[in-house]
Amino acid sequence: MNVLKSIMVPIHKEGFPFIVLFASFSAILFWYLDNWGLLGIVLTLWCTYFFRDPKRVTPTRDGLIISPADGIVQLIEKASPPPELGIGKKMRQRISIFMNVFNVHINRAPINGSVQRMAYRPGSFVNASLDKASKDNERMGILLKTKDGVEIVCVQIAGLVARRIICWVSENQELAVGERFGMIRFGSRVDIYLPDSVLPIVCLGQTVVAGETVLADLKAQELKRTGLTH
Repeated sequence: MNVLKSIMVPIHKEGFPFIVLFASFSAILFWYLDNWGLLGIVLTLWCTYFFRDPKRVTPTRDGLIISPADGIVQLIEKASPPPELGIGKKMRQRISIFMNVFNVHINRAPINGSVQRMAYRPGSFVNASLDKASKDNERMGILLKTKDGVEIVCVQIAGLVARRIICWVSENQELAVGERFGMIRFGSRVDIYLPDSVLPIVCLGQTVVAGETVLADLKAQELKRTGLTH
């Protein structure tokens, strides 16, 4: 039974309409085109896999900033947060996490804090791995503040295939670190803007896990990390 539970990852309710749609499409293919139904089965299995929602064990030590998304650290650079959030143009350290169509797409809160402000901006749908996606693509920006007054900006960004940003929180809502706050369908990116003087402790190209990987530590004194590819 424990082995079965480890294999059978929970599926988020957002995915059930799509899974039914893909399964129905598969049945139609089998009915009219025989062996083409196998393609439908593969697509249905992929759709089910895409909407998986595994449990995560989140580090809770005060000061840790946890990854809001599964994926690859695509960019680490200084950038201004989205202007629609109204928090100024001052450059902050930005970590961009690219999610491909095989990653878990549930987004999780990077810190304990309250939602101070939310701002949606429509835009284009260029490849989310490109730098200009942060500026040009459709996005949802969220400003979080801890009880100590530390501000973290988290931005959900639509991608080339993604056409739907989903955010389940509202302004003034309290979030616990690792708590689910939204998702993006199908392939996308999440940017997180760190407070002044806080350096990331992840490297370019590193694989991160939402709700588990530590991106930065407000109490750390170490220098910016680099990595080697093996």
